[in-house]
Amino acid sequence: MNHQKGILLESGTNELEIVEFGIGSGCFGINVMKVREIVTPQKITKLPNSHPNAEGVIHLRGEVIPLVDLAKAMNLSASERPQEDRIIIAEFNMIKVAFHVHTVNRIHRISWEQIEKPSEFADADKSTTTGIIKMGERLIILLDFEKIIVEMSPKTGITVDQVKELGPRVRSNKNILIAEDSTMLRQLLRDTLGEAGFQNLYFYNDGRLAWEYLEDLANKYGDKLTDHIQLVITDIEMPKMDGHHFTRRVKEHNQLKKLPVIIFSSLITDTLRHKGEVVGADAQISKPEITDLVRTIDRLIL
Repeated sequence: MNHQKGILLESGTNELEIVEFGIGSGCFGINVMKVREIVTPQKITKLPNSHPNAEGVIHLRGEVIPLVDLAKAMNLSASERPQEDRIIIAEFNMIKVAFHVHTVNRIHRISWEQIEKPSEFADADKSTTTGIIKMGERLIILLDFEKIIVEMSPKTGITVDQVKELGPRVRSNKNILIAEDSTMLRQLLRDTLGEAGFQNLYFYNDGRLAWEYLEDLANKYGDKLTDHIQLVITDIEMPKMDGHHFTRRVKEHNQLKKLPVIIFSSLITDTLRHKGEVVGADAQISKPEITDLVRTIDRLIL
């Protein structure tokens, strides 16, 4: 069986489609924009000395793709009917990965406003939850697939060493607003952009909070708001307001539209780049290309 993803939504509507899947008795979700296809179990080739959460690799349509056991990655029970399991082929952070799940249920179309942030009691450093969706009496947990992969293969993530390759840099006094919901990535961006010389960083963990801050600045300072903020960096996937909708609102605002906006997301691919173009982004950089991000900041505001 081969499921193809649904029709992509218009950019900037603050909506998304998620594929709901099951592991054990739990309900989880993945953004449709990350999903390339869903297939039945494939022949697995084991790899020696691999990470405990890696089942091996599969050979699909001429590609060798690493397979992750999501149940093991989240410390959940193994499948009781493995012959009925499914494999989600996903693409993000410029890599293709297969995720072993137990069931695939359906696609839901929802607003980012419906997504609640994880509980404040959750350990942000260890949690792989990015949001919770109330679907009637059920809760669907959105997973941080990027974090799951980076923990298995740190070289696929952002590191300070990447920025050090740019050589010594002069500290910049430019003020940069960053909308990013991942605690891990906020810290990585603080470290890496700090290493690159940018010290005045203002972080918000969802697009709505970032928008409210910018709107307040515009109301207070009008045409002089660029004296207080010079550039915006935004993720795409965020509770309450996604990066595309956030970018669209900035670019449709009389004063804010002069601010350069960089979309920095794992979802920047050749097939999805047009979405950022439609909402007016000045640049789009795929995670984890932090050196490209630094060079783009330099080009836009230095």
